[in-house]
Amino acid sequence: MIVTAPALDPAAALPAENAVRARIADFLSGYSLEATRPKAADIAALKNAAAPGTAVYLSAIPTRAPEEVLDQAVAVRTAGFEPVPHLAARNFASATQLSALLEKLAAQAGVVRVLVIAGDRDRAAGPYAGALELIESGLLARHGIRTVGIAGHPEGHPLLAPETLDRMLAAKIDAAEQSGLSVEIVTQFCFNAAAIVRWIDRVRDLGIEHRVRVGMAGPTSLTTLLRYAARCGVKASAAGAARQAGLMKNLFTVSAPDPIVRALAQTREERRLGDVSGHFFSFGGVDATARWVAAAAAGRIALDRAGGFTVNQA
Repeated sequence: MIVTAPALDPAAALPAENAVRARIADFLSGYSLEATRPKAADIAALKNAAAPGTAVYLSAIPTRAPEEVLDQAVAVRTAGFEPVPHLAARNFASATQLSALLEKLAAQAGVVRVLVIAGDRDRAAGPYAGALELIESGLLARHGIRTVGIAGHPEGHPLLAPETLDRMLAAKIDAAEQSGLSVEIVTQFCFNAAAIVRWIDRVRDLGIEHRVRVGMAGPTSLTTLLRYAARCGVKASAAGAARQAGLMKNLFTVSAPDPIVRALAQTREERRLGDVSGHFFSFGGVDATARWVAAAAAGRIALDRAGGFTVNQA
């Protein structure tokens, strides 16, 4: 007797796929963007791409004056978004310079959140050797800052041991909270979902339950990704991701973070990673990144068997 296998019902897979879409949408619901020296046209274009109130982080550049971020913050606020300037501690020549900038950011751009980093200078221009010293100054709370972001490093730091990074992270959180500031952790961009999850587990094991914004590179060419990765110390991760995806054959192929987003969305629910959301570096343009994230968050995606998804931005 010949037994015929029952026909597969395409509709049977829909509940599972819808659950995955829901997890992705939930993970992306609190997303933030990061832009480096966005032009007026870039910020204007965001109005058609990102939801009002979306946090837009504004990168600090070691070769530029810290005050340059003021006009960008004003433009972001005027466009209806939340400006979050980076403050690179080593870039400030004095406490007076930092205080004056904070006063202007508050008065002209309504800034209440900042990301404090050490900065890429080999030597500090003034009294702040790193982020901790700037946070300990008390100037942030004095000028109306309510939330401070501090950096996280899922793949470690080229100059610091993991244990040293742990101690510094805890010290910055303690200093911020003693000043009455809320804290969130914003990570360097990473291409390895497993490394991100291990790092979050490590942070949670230390008793740190603050929100983690996971840094990922928005859609852009592999050439651009590798260039930024080399600058930021994540070159090995980028090269590994490229080899795994088979993209080395075409360095101009557009790469997107969909496999990382999908993996984190799933693990976030299964492992209860805590308050975790996506933070997207806009190497391919802040408008393009915002459109990609907004479409994914709205569920306009098609899941693939490789563990990622494609986005329909139409």
